[in-house]
Amino acid sequence: MTSTPKKKIITVLEPEDEYPHTPDAATNYNESMYLNGFDLDQQIGGWFRLGNRVNEGYAEMSVCLYLPGGRVGFMFGRPKIDNNDEMRAGGLHIEVVEPFEHLRVSYEGNVVLLDDPAQMTNPRVAFKENPHVACEVSLDMHGVSPMYGGRPVYEDGSEIEKVANEKSFAKAHYEQHTKVTGTMVVGDEAFTIDGLGLRDKSWGPRYWQAISSYRWLPMVFDEGFALMLSVIGDDPATMRRSGMVLEGDEYHKIVDCTVETTYDELFHQTSMTCWAKSETGKEYKIAGDVVSLIPLRNRRKTPDGDELFTRITEAMTTFTCEHDGVTKVGMGMSEYLDQMVDGRPTGPDVPKP
Repeated sequence: MTSTPKKKIITVLEPEDEYPHTPDAATNYNESMYLNGFDLDQQIGGWFRLGNRVNEGYAEMSVCLYLPGGRVGFMFGRPKIDNNDEMRAGGLHIEVVEPFEHLRVSYEGNVVLLDDPAQMTNPRVAFKENPHVACEVSLDMHGVSPMYGGRPVYEDGSEIEKVANEKSFAKAHYEQHTKVTGTMVVGDEAFTIDGLGLRDKSWGPRYWQAISSYRWLPMVFDEGFALMLSVIGDDPATMRRSGMVLEGDEYHKIVDCTVETTYDELFHQTSMTCWAKSETGKEYKIAGDVVSLIPLRNRRKTPDGDELFTRITEAMTTFTCEHDGVTKVGMGMSEYLDQMVDGRPTGPDVPKP
């Protein structure tokens, strides 16, 4: 008996993918754009995200600004939307100036100003007990790399079998490292940014509870050297370790990586030691130190009424990378997602009670 040969999977990406797509019928369809940028010299930066959940009638809007002294300016909302025509909601606008080359991010609204960002473990109290100040952001993101990723399909162009909507995180995803310039005004403070960052986009059905845990570490050292490390899952047998490294003007896949983390008493990451190996055989040793962290959360009830609680700790992080006898210093994010059970994150690297 002969077995049916496996179909080859390829990744496709077109300039029109930079713009909103026609939504799937899935209730939890999500079209998401995310951008970050950091100024290493000033130790400041921020990230911005819009996730259009048009079939649910709202967008997820997040603005997070890392300010001097460990302070954070933050705002989150679920503004109502009735179409998926653009990435604009709640005062945040992500504009495609030139596909794959230039995006512009602008925000006009308020942020809650947190001297102690850990207070966001209780958002109701944090928003009530800290000052809200006016905020204006205008940043330009110019690509310094090729695009990485896209929509997986079979080589003949046919769609890959659907993942159940409740288990989906995205059907397509791509990333790019960027140069970031512009201004951030927070209250009576104004900052000029001249730094580096990363932007990504995804679309398709998404629930934040579809992944048990992940560790996502995008970092950039200069316009010709950057990495992204990704560790997904809590079972060592099935854990997915991947990413990419930008060297010059070319990306190479990360074929293996490890992330070992030091936590504080709240199980927030404070530092990490990483190792990665690319498809070229090169190895990279990376040390990360958290500069400022804010804990965020997502809650959802199942059809049976069970409440699911996902925590995402978002940390501006400095990174030191050693490879080929050279040491470089850069900045980026350490974003840790965990499902929470009895008040504890369930990630495999979190100390057990």
